[in-house]
Amino acid sequence: MSNKIQVKDKTFAVSIPQEKILSEVKRVAAEINRDYAGQEPVFLAVLNGSFVFAADLLREITIPCEISFVRLASYQGVSTTGEIREIMGLSVDVTNRPVIIVEDIVDTGLTMAHMLDTLKKHNPSKVDICTLLLKPGKLQVDLDIRYCCMQIPNDFIVGYGLDYDGYGRNTKDIYTLCD
Repeated sequence: MSNKIQVKDKTFAVSIPQEKILSEVKRVAAEINRDYAGQEPVFLAVLNGSFVFAADLLREITIPCEISFVRLASYQGVSTTGEIREIMGLSVDVTNRPVIIVEDIVDTGLTMAHMLDTLKKHNPSKVDICTLLLKPGKLQVDLDIRYCCMQIPNDFIVGYGLDYDGYGRNTKDIYTLCD
């Protein structure tokens, strides 16, 4: 196994191996199973980046639940645009239901803040955030992130669903951009 990959014009090195990722996903799933016992949450996965994480997470969830998908975008290339474009909206009724947003990465928090504002209009009973990765050094808004697999530095990463211009999502490990 090589510890470096080429994605388009950039080189990336392994920073989080698959074993670590799956261990943290199982830990967070166990917390959700405990905290949501007796409830039937709707997992709302944010596409495209969270699809791998959402699949692994849901395989560890043992409580009755539903999953639906929304698509929001704020990235172009290796940096956030700061502008959120809603591409595909909510397709399940969340009125009076607990919702767990499943996100691949929270960095500035602007996309998540937009998502929370949008969800409030649908009157869920409560909303929790579950993210694979958090970049606390880049947060621009105050968010209550109840479930976080890992905190990472402000590096640009790919793999395990995360991309660089649409490429690199199909790796088992997470890679960091080399200097």
